[in-house]
Amino acid sequence: MAETAMLRMKTVRFAIIGGGLMGREFASAVARWPTLLDAPAKIQIVALASRTPESFDWFTSNFPSIKQTTTDWREVLKNDAVDAVYIAVPHDLHAETYVAAIEAGRHLMGEKPFGIDQRANSAILAACREHPDVFVRCSSEFPFYPGAQKVCDLIDAGAFGKIIEVKTGFLHSSDLDPNKPINWKRQIATNGEYGCMGDLGMHVCHVPFRAGWIPGNVRAILSNIMPRRPDGKGNVVPCETWDNATLLSETRDASGNVFPWTLKTFRIAPGERNTWYLEIYGTQASARWSTREPKVLEILKYTPGGDQIWQRIQVGYEPPFKTITGANFEFGFPDCFLQMWAAFLHELVDGKPLKHFAGCVTPEETAMSHRLFTAALQSQRDGAVVSIR
Repeated sequence: MAETAMLRMKTVRFAIIGGGLMGREFASAVARWPTLLDAPAKIQIVALASRTPESFDWFTSNFPSIKQTTTDWREVLKNDAVDAVYIAVPHDLHAETYVAAIEAGRHLMGEKPFGIDQRANSAILAACREHPDVFVRCSSEFPFYPGAQKVCDLIDAGAFGKIIEVKTGFLHSSDLDPNKPINWKRQIATNGEYGCMGDLGMHVCHVPFRAGWIPGNVRAILSNIMPRRPDGKGNVVPCETWDNATLLSETRDASGNVFPWTLKTFRIAPGERNTWYLEIYGTQASARWSTREPKVLEILKYTPGGDQIWQRIQVGYEPPFKTITGANFEFGFPDCFLQMWAAFLHELVDGKPLKHFAGCVTPEETAMSHRLFTAALQSQRDGAVVSIR
């Protein structure tokens, strides 16, 4: 593998393992790569592994750089033309595929939760420690929205004062329909016991973990709202995983201040299509931002003895990695996904993030999420507050 310091303005050659939704999103981000004004490196997709050969045509017809297609993911790891891999496969395959990629010396972006359970996550982190020359990160794109970045800038500046409370969440209504056929995310064998926490949880942990806010314990309320679903073949089968999770954690910041952090990961949230939110309340300032109204950032700055007034600020197209798009235009999911990939390449090439909150989730941060979610499962079983170790 080439030294990462030599990669700037070179071409980093990727293989995709997993030709589903997120694999296509990555390919689409690569197609938009020229919109970045100062790309840290060029990027090219050269190989694809998917267990469904029907997915090959879309990729190869749109990306002629792909010279290898296979149903065996191990084959792309043997390809000397591959520098890095993006792996987007069901959770039960994370440990095997991620460890193999790391051991093959391929830089890795993997999907959350980075292992179906804590044991699988530990195996992935052990491989990272054994191969420190391989750059490894976890996918989480929503903090790259300009509104979220502005809240993160306030964290970096210490603008909130003493933290009073934090609320983060990711809300879907995609499973509200009881007639929606079951898929792999509703089955413990492929998704894991975490259920919606494994699927959505890293998104809501990304900013607090990067801020250095460490959960000390958790009380979890987990709900299996739709215990049975059709299987698409005329049968009704058990729907085993948790649909919704509400976690309350006693959390500590770097100064030792303790505050409540409420996390929500809902797959059944009536009225919510795909809402990620971040709320921080402090003694000097507070801020609220959500993908529901992505152009609106709410900030409250306290003046001693004065009125407490929420300001609604219009946020433009102002991402951390500049593009050809003007600041007055709207920013959306494909844009934050592109920004996340720019962050991955920037840190791969330069050895550090562009700025503190413009970096992808680290393996160590995924380990923290597994400690939290494992404790949440115990909290649900025992009906008790559980310490996080």
